[in-house]
Amino acid sequence: MITVSAASRTFKGKSGRVEALKDINLTVGDGEFMAVIGRSGCGKSTLLRMIAGLIKPTGGEVSIAGNRVVAPRRDVAMVFQRPALLPWRSVQDNVLLPVEIFRWRRSQHYDRAQQLLEMTGLAGFRKRLPHELSGGMQQRVSLCRALIQNPKVMLMDEPFSALDALTREELAVELQRIHMELGTTIVFVTHSIQEAVLLADRVAVLSARPGQLRQIVKIDIPRPRSFGHNAHLEQVADASAALHQLLLTEVHLPNTPPATRV
Repeated sequence: MITVSAASRTFKGKSGRVEALKDINLTVGDGEFMAVIGRSGCGKSTLLRMIAGLIKPTGGEVSIAGNRVVAPRRDVAMVFQRPALLPWRSVQDNVLLPVEIFRWRRSQHYDRAQQLLEMTGLAGFRKRLPHELSGGMQQRVSLCRALIQNPKVMLMDEPFSALDALTREELAVELQRIHMELGTTIVFVTHSIQEAVLLADRVAVLSARPGQLRQIVKIDIPRPRSFGHNAHLEQVADASAALHQLLLTEVHLPNTPPATRV
């Protein structure tokens, strides 16, 4: 579904050129949930924005379903760190905003909006304004807004990082359930090892700047997953420990060992 081929990105600043990403090669399969982790400043968000078509690589290319990405696409949705809801619009009207932007028929998407609100536990809040909702509920609205366009790909840039720990875990479990139900291809940028293990099929670990693909870790744990007491608790702990060790250990990328299977 997504192919990143030798993609690099350099920014020009007042103090000179900054190489954010270097020679990234990455493939994300149809319906796969790929998490991307790494230290702050390693280029995770830059990679996501290149896939979204918001910025262009300075080297290499990105393609989705065999088509080179040169601009934002209607079949690719993005969820940001903050919900960015329009404060004067109701929950339902915020969810339906892409329908108006793309000039689709509202009547053809109304039922879909109700289905998504029901799926995310917001059916009773469809007429509420954003300021009447908690932070977690606002992010659920943002998620519904992204899904209303039935995207082939959903890109998520640390969508839960501004929330408290319990709400983050609740939304991560909710996103896992939605992904299992809808099968949307997802690329999820996070600083949280726990989120990556809970959600992802595979985790791409980036090195410090310039970000390079250091290793891909397969999370071979049955779903649904949780951090509570369950049959897979030991596997979850082992996967978390492996990713933690990768992030702590500095390596020379030319000698990076092959991808680890967890």
